[in-house]
This record gives sequence, C-alpha cells and structure tokens, in this order.
Amino acid sequence: MIKPYGSDTLNPLFVYDPKEHDELMHEAENLPSLMLNSAAAGNAVMLGAGYFNPLTGYMNLADALSVADTMKTTEGLFWPVPILNLTYNIEAIKGAKRIALRDPNVEGHPVLAVQDVEAIEEVSQDELTHMAEKIFGTTDTEHPGVNTFMNLGEFAISGPIQVLSFSYFQTDFPDTFRTAVEIRNEIAERGWKKVVAFQTRNPMHRAHEELCKMAMERTGADGLVIHMLLGKLKPGDIPAPV
Repeated sequence: MIKPYGSDTLNPLFVYDPKEHDELMHEAENLPSLMLNSAAAGNAVMLGAGYFNPLTGYMNLADALSVADTMKTTEGLFWPVPILNLTYNIEAIKGAKRIALRDPNVEGHPVLAVQDVEAIEEVSQDELTHMAEKIFGTTDTEHPGVNTFMNLGEFAISGPIQVLSFSYFQTDFPDTFRTAVEIRNEIAERGWKKVVAFQTRNPMHRAHEELCKMAMERTGADGLVIHMLLGKLKPGDIPAPV
C-alpha cells in the first residue's frame, strides 16, 4: 500500500488513549473556550480522522496566504486550500496559550478539541478577498463558497490541536463514517491491490455508478472506495436520506 500523504506513517490527531482522553476532557473544562464555526469544526474532525495528514492543526496566516497563492505551505508542502480556524470574537481567549474548542453542531456545544495557541492574527478584508479569489476564482458573494468564507471571521487562531470528538458523524452515520486509518485497514483486510476512489458531494446516481465502473475497468482495479462528502444540497439533488 502507498504511504500516507506527506509522511511515512498516518498520524490522526484524535486522542484514542482512554486515560489521556479523560485527562484532556477534564483539562478542557477549565480552559478558555472558543465556539468554532461549522467550517473550523469540520476541519477539526478531518484532522482528527487523519484525512488532513500530515497537518498538526490550523494554519497561520502566512501558510494560508501561501496555500491560496501557490497551493503550497511556506515549507513547501502541497495543499490545495487553507485549513483555518477563523473567528470574530477573541475576547475570551486573549492571552491564552491553550484553549478548548467547542462544537457548534451538537446540542450543548461539547468540547471538540484542545488547541495550543501559537498565534492570533487579524486577517484584513483585503487578505480575505485575495484568498477567496484564489480559492474560488471569484469574489462574487452570490457564490455560496465565497459568501461562507468571507463571513467566517477576522481573526485566525493557529496551532496544533488534539481532537476529542468526531462531532455528530459517528452517531448520525454509524454505518458509513470511517477514519483514514479504518479505510486503509479495510483495504488491507480485503486484499485489494489497486483501488479506485470516487469522491462526491451529493448522493450518487446512475452516471456516477457508471463512471466508477469505467474507472475500475480501465485501471484494472479490484476495489472501490466511495468517499461521500455529503453536505448542503442544491435544487434537483437526490435527497440525502435516499
């Protein structure tokens, strides 16, 4: 099997050790808290699951701008889009070296992760606009991605994180949610040698199925991984419960 991207071993940021997990949860209850936006919460889950290997946490402004401009971090790691923790309100975390990140998508807003704060940097409107232009190819706020990105916040909190929850993913999608480690393990257990992967943001339909079959036939693949990024749908999409 090929190596994980960017490192020899896969390094998910979720804390699996029960004792360490309990200690961090206890610590988090006494730390300054930051309510994440949905984008930053999603980034934390992906970091925890190992999908953003080899990143260790949220990018600083220099890395974010470098990624937007060149698709590379300042250290030269290829990365297509900035992984940021943006917020408008930093009053509760000013001066803090370590903070608890709370989940906006689960009732009661439980702790999602703990972050070491390396920097809190103000992001100017010009910098946000520049990144939006580079990422989406437009600054038109009618574009849903641009509109969301431009309203995530004006401060970037960077630094490594330790993830303590996969948010609602394990409870809402118990049969389909997999971490990167679990996917790699299942591929190995099935004995697949060449794998085709299909990533989709909406429920699959017959054309998607045919594309997957064609890809497998043309590459001689013996396995298929369907990576479902199901989120907000647009008019005409197959309903998610289907």
